[in-house]
Amino acid sequence: MKKIGIGVLIVAGLFYFLRGGKTEIKNFPNPHRAVVAFGDSLTAGYGAPAGSSYPDVLAQKISRPVINLGVSGETAAAAPVRLPQVLAERPYMVLIEFGANDHMRQQSRQAAISAVAQIVDKVQAAGAIAVIVDTGGPGMGEYTQAYQQMAREKGALYVPGILKGIFYKPSLKSDQVHPNAQGYALIADKVHRVIKDYL
Repeated sequence: MKKIGIGVLIVAGLFYFLRGGKTEIKNFPNPHRAVVAFGDSLTAGYGAPAGSSYPDVLAQKISRPVINLGVSGETAAAAPVRLPQVLAERPYMVLIEFGANDHMRQQSRQAAISAVAQIVDKVQAAGAIAVIVDTGGPGMGEYTQAYQQMAREKGALYVPGILKGIFYKPSLKSDQVHPNAQGYALIADKVHRVIKDYL
């Protein structure tokens, strides 16, 4: 019996290695088309001219519309109430970007992470690809760890630290927190690199 168990582990390990060590992404592919960006001010494009948000730039890169459902100031904990609006779009893929406002307001980190997990579950239950977009802002390392683990466990795509390389560069920001148009373009690049092979 032990030999059989070891054999199964070896086969599973080889399969994982041959697939490049990648997590299998749930609902890839699926029959829908809409890409929805669901998040806070970093999704809405706060601080930049109209048409300069990261979803706007991303839409140009992928040659298909990206529906921007970003709401400035929204916390992860409050976001699940808007899920019907997201799912009404019959999405192919949902970009989920939350947590920065919970962190800045010193609200429960666990409540925020649980809310993002709930969003991922419902997006996947609707047949769409879930993409967890990590802010990666100062002091948000525990969010990053939780989102990485969540993506692995749930078969979601994961975009690391969208504010890394931007947050401490005034030339890429419109205020102390938010990017300017150039900064949002860099965020779009980061998101595009992760999702391009799944479109």
